[in-house]
Amino acid sequence: MMNEREESHSGMVAVKPTNNAERSAAELVERKLGTEGNARQDGTSRTPSREEEGVSHGLDRVRKAAREKKREKFTALLHHVTVEALEAAFRELRKDAAPGIDGVTWEDYEKDLGRKLADLHSRVHRGAYRARPSRRVFIPKPDGRQRPLAIAALEDKIVQRATATVLNAIYEEDFLGFSYGFRPGRGAHDAMDALVVGIKTRKVGWILDADIEKFFDSVSQEWLVRFVEHRVGDERIVRLIQKWLKAGVLEDGVVTTSDRGTGQGSVISPLLANIYLHYAFDLWADRWRKRKATGDVIVVRYADDIIVGFQHEADARRFQEEMRERLGKFALSCIRRRPA
Repeated sequence: MMNEREESHSGMVAVKPTNNAERSAAELVERKLGTEGNARQDGTSRTPSREEEGVSHGLDRVRKAAREKKREKFTALLHHVTVEALEAAFRELRKDAAPGIDGVTWEDYEKDLGRKLADLHSRVHRGAYRARPSRRVFIPKPDGRQRPLAIAALEDKIVQRATATVLNAIYEEDFLGFSYGFRPGRGAHDAMDALVVGIKTRKVGWILDADIEKFFDSVSQEWLVRFVEHRVGDERIVRLIQKWLKAGVLEDGVVTTSDRGTGQGSVISPLLANIYLHYAFDLWADRWRKRKATGDVIVVRYADDIIVGFQHEADARRFQEEMRERLGKFALSCIRRRPA
């Protein structure tokens, strides 16, 4: 059995006894920056506007259908992206966010807002809307490396946020309870609390602490679209997502495109990441612990950080090996262990 400072030659995280669980929990709460520069991140409460209340009311039937019909495909979703929904999305954006390739700020766009949103709504529904490349910027990480972020054009942010609101009505009924990152009403502290409670209340003797390396850059766009199509049958919504995935990134005056990645930093990226991991990992992990585990198993996922606790070492070893194979099917083959 490898000790707590030994690293698996497979590149997987080492399995560790739970005397390191407190440190693992602390590492889990490090703030992620999946939407910095675009969406609100302050978590402050405010009174919903009339537009937001109307949008929410219009999605109630979608939520109800998603909750009651788990295999339902939603074929009419774009009509929920109304002018009111676009305005609510605009109001949710950070006023001080860095502009994208268009150079348009929140204050710029607010001038003559009604006309601009009516025109944007028309283009979206006519299929004339075109996504623009995102502007690539880098922010420092604690380990000295840099994290790439994609800053979208302002209209792309608006349409992405309005679309994400519609899709959340479906996926918040689908996502599993151990998924915490980038979800309404959930955060890193909730994930840490769940981990502590799980360790205290279950027979957990071993911890698997994994981080999917370069996750946002590694996502297979082909698989992502296939996953979305499990629930979204409205081809207009699917085409919007494909436009954002294919728009590319501007860096040093050059636009590059790829069939991998979701553009970390964009408004829609966190939701797309959760959809991807819901199908690639969450559903599989939930089945595994119910059907294959010989003892207690707890799972906590915060974005691309995964912590799994086991009662038995043998279960931990088997899960580690099978997780590598499972993620490898979806272009997520590189798992690294945090430094001990």
